[in-house]
Amino acid sequence: MDMIMILVSVLGGFLLSAVLGKFLIPALVALKAGQSIKEIGPTWHNNKAGTPTMGGLMFIAASVLCVATAWFAYAEGQFMNLIVLGLALMFGLIGFLDDFIKVKKKRNLGLTGIQKLVLQVAASALFLAALHFSDNLSYELYIPFIKGSVWSVPKLLYLAAAIFIIVGCVNAVNLTDGIDGLASGVTAPVMLFFILVSMSAKQAGLATFPAALLGGLCGFLLYNFYPAKVFMGDTGSLFLGGAVCGLAFALNMPLVLVFVGFIYIVEAMSDIIQVGYFKLSHGKRIFKMAPIHHHFEKCGWSEKKIWFVFVTVTIIMCAIAWVGVNI
Repeated sequence: MDMIMILVSVLGGFLLSAVLGKFLIPALVALKAGQSIKEIGPTWHNNKAGTPTMGGLMFIAASVLCVATAWFAYAEGQFMNLIVLGLALMFGLIGFLDDFIKVKKKRNLGLTGIQKLVLQVAASALFLAALHFSDNLSYELYIPFIKGSVWSVPKLLYLAAAIFIIVGCVNAVNLTDGIDGLASGVTAPVMLFFILVSMSAKQAGLATFPAALLGGLCGFLLYNFYPAKVFMGDTGSLFLGGAVCGLAFALNMPLVLVFVGFIYIVEAMSDIIQVGYFKLSHGKRIFKMAPIHHHFEKCGWSEKKIWFVFVTVTIIMCAIAWVGVNI
């Protein structure tokens, strides 16, 4: 039953996302929900201006419908799916507000940095509180690659670190969404990893959400792969970040994010290093452009090449993480 449920969730997520795209994209075009290109962004992306955004609603809706169906049809073991989905939806809502402001005011800036931070911290805290009060939050930190190794962390320190990790990771996923299909392509193997871990940890119920999202992302890539007909927007990228972090904490393995989230981390660090060095050196740069996918673009890499390399790296890192949690 568990394997059938997972396969149905993947297939259902794919079909729902693919079909929704047929209706959502024309609707977004009619609403003039086009992407604004940042003035400081790569000039060669100017031809993408006007491409419909908020397309992340496709895989969000597909995931919600699949999880809801699993809840009604096979309620046992589905509670954790709802908590993790709740976190992803809270971040998706923050992203939607950001996208809506951009579209409504025809500008490339939505919520302010402070507004985003406050909302993201609040969402993270609510998620951790839900895990805590449902007795699903462990303060015994699991350490991959060391069999049976856990580190007991003081509760307040763990909670503060968890909020920092969640907010940081979610925004790193958001940075990864800079070229056609990249964030969706990189996140798909991460979802597969969490499906396999849930199954091996005998928490098959928790596999429903990543299974539905994996299918939804594959359906979305039909429209988002280069040349993209639609962008996921902050609506989609923040939802994905919430999903990745939520699953890691629900399975009590946040340290695995270092491996499965390797590309996210590299993207974020390249941006931080670039900005920091620029300020310290009074105008000098380490990368030709940040985040790092733009650096490779300026080196002559096509968007397709960057996509295949980054996705391949993620698959390799997920395989390494799989070894680490099964020693």
